[in-house]
Amino acid sequence: MYTFANAAARLRPGTHRRGGLWVLPSLWLMTDAVRMEDPVAAVLRLPRGSGVILRHTDPARLRALAEILVPLCRRRRVMCLIAGDWRLAARLKADGVHLPERMARYGTVAATLLWRRQSGHVLTTAAHGLRAMVDGVRLKTDAILLAPVFTTASHPRTRTLGAVRFTALVRQVSCPVLALGGITAGTIKRLTASGASGIAGISWNVN
Repeated sequence: MYTFANAAARLRPGTHRRGGLWVLPSLWLMTDAVRMEDPVAAVLRLPRGSGVILRHTDPARLRALAEILVPLCRRRRVMCLIAGDWRLAARLKADGVHLPERMARYGTVAATLLWRRQSGHVLTTAAHGLRAMVDGVRLKTDAILLAPVFTTASHPRTRTLGAVRFTALVRQVSCPVLALGGITAGTIKRLTASGASGIAGISWNVN
């Protein structure tokens, strides 16, 4: 039976940059305040060894979400990162932090990088093109989430990279790259030879 987990596992794994003792998940779920009604149910459907990135534009709601999902992910052996808030990640003992593209480029990330360096936690960054990917490499990110690869329901008019451009960008950086945006049972097959280390998404069914 086809599953996104099986399809993602066929992509090239991204070895952790500090020693290569484990690999980053190839399947990632992105929480979304608008498009995801029940993030707990979504996490419960994830296979063991996958990953979750917790996002919310409202800090209070992000804290509330993280207080529920970080312990749940730990019990289920799912890697859990918190977007943009290393202090919250540290307090709840999350696995790491995800930096949106603008924060990685312009934000004050020194404290985030210091915490990450001292704790050995995971750092991922977002990118929509080569410049942001270079920013991620400069920050020594463990993985770059590159989007949008294909047309998405949330941004139907946004210009997409497409499989060819995505593949070309992946080959220009040395760190793992995850494909985000419009990942479906059909489009994921177009990424098999892209060099991607995995996929990330919001609304697809992981079962």
